[in-house]
Amino acid sequence: MHFSIPDTQETKDANGSIFTSYNIYVNGVFHCSVRYRQLHQFHEELKKEFGASALPAFPPKKILPLSPSQVEERRTLLERYIQLASQDVQISNSDQFNGFLSMAQQETQKQEPENVSLAAYLMNGHKITVNIVSTNQTEEILEAVASQIEIPDEYVYYFGLYLVRKEEGGDNSIVRKLQDFESPYISLKAANKEGVHRIVLRKSYWDSSFDDDLLENKITMNLLYVQAVSDIERQWVLATKDQLKHLTTLQERGSKRDYVRLARTLKYYGYIQFRPCVTDYPNPNSRVLVAAGNKELNFRVQVQDQIKEGSFKITRMRCWRITTTYPEGSGDSSSSSSPNLELSFEYLMARDTLKWITITSSQAMLMSMCLQNMVDELIMKKQGKKFKKPQDHTKSPQTIGVNGETTHYGDNTHFKRQQSRESQVDSKAVHNDDQSAINKAMGSVKKISDKFSKSSKAENSITQNDAFEQIGDDDL
Repeated sequence: MHFSIPDTQETKDANGSIFTSYNIYVNGVFHCSVRYRQLHQFHEELKKEFGASALPAFPPKKILPLSPSQVEERRTLLERYIQLASQDVQISNSDQFNGFLSMAQQETQKQEPENVSLAAYLMNGHKITVNIVSTNQTEEILEAVASQIEIPDEYVYYFGLYLVRKEEGGDNSIVRKLQDFESPYISLKAANKEGVHRIVLRKSYWDSSFDDDLLENKITMNLLYVQAVSDIERQWVLATKDQLKHLTTLQERGSKRDYVRLARTLKYYGYIQFRPCVTDYPNPNSRVLVAAGNKELNFRVQVQDQIKEGSFKITRMRCWRITTTYPEGSGDSSSSSSPNLELSFEYLMARDTLKWITITSSQAMLMSMCLQNMVDELIMKKQGKKFKKPQDHTKSPQTIGVNGETTHYGDNTHFKRQQSRESQVDSKAVHNDDQSAINKAMGSVKKISDKFSKSSKAENSITQNDAFEQIGDDDL
């Protein structure tokens, strides 16, 4: 995950007092606004759980009011703190970390728990509606959607929920994968203030060999088929005329499994394609189409009148970073000029030869997350680990309380899969169960401000690639 705190804002509390809020962005998207003392208490809770030595230095308290330059210095230090802390997987996957971010999102968007319906879509536009509590997190929503269409438990986390934007030309572009620390309902509502978005269910793995598992089940096989048809129609997957003709014949016959098996042999199957952008490789300001998949970033670069293709394997990327740049003469982040996002990665071009390559794209954050997910999957597979299952999701995230107290704020029993599949359920009992879930959430979710009331060219940090250490002579 990429964290940034690019700006601050002056806010009034209930008593009319003015204070500074720090705006936290996750993966390039605004997530929440929090006070310094909330972040300080968050740091104290992390210290109790993981120890001070596991955490970066936290900017010290000040007795007197801060000047504008001191506020800016504190913003920079807080940004650095959360970037470094989040790089520790044990910390970033903890209940304390995710619970804090979830709570902060709820308070910032002023979202109280309530009974709502949420729509998720398949790649063919089929709509799946689930009844949820508005503050439920991504894992709970994914499990509810999976239960609705009866995906077997062992295959639920082969899929993920993605935020997708409707573009002016009619196409849909992936904005990002929804993370465990956020509420999809709140995130969708916030995103729709800036355009039409929807939540889409897609497979969330990169290694197409996992398709073999899903092809054995009718429901998951159909999901693979729907996504393959969509990706071929939008030309994310390339096929010759003869291959397209064969695919059409299989479609007409209803041979979905054979369709997927043929699609797997096609170029760019399983890749995510990004919008046209600019790179400095092989020459400055080269136009490029970038795609992520099959353990690589694929470049199709326009060189004079030709399109040249190259691939950059993730195992040969030593590290990468996201940088925000502003047009020349625009100054800094206070300028009204739109910033540019750059993804830069250090690549092992040959033995003992490393080179930085930069892509300038509004989707740089998504590219970075794709790289991270491919690396994580590669390591997971080499270690012989498996995808988690809903039964592994045994406890709800916790709030960060005062004096070390923790409170469960969610209740995933609302989505017990056995209950959701019962065909004969008394309507009054359903209403009571829903209201009970809301009441539990209302009673246990305390606003961050309440809980802490007793407690007195911007560049993100470099992401190291753990898979790089596994490179051998055969990769050179």
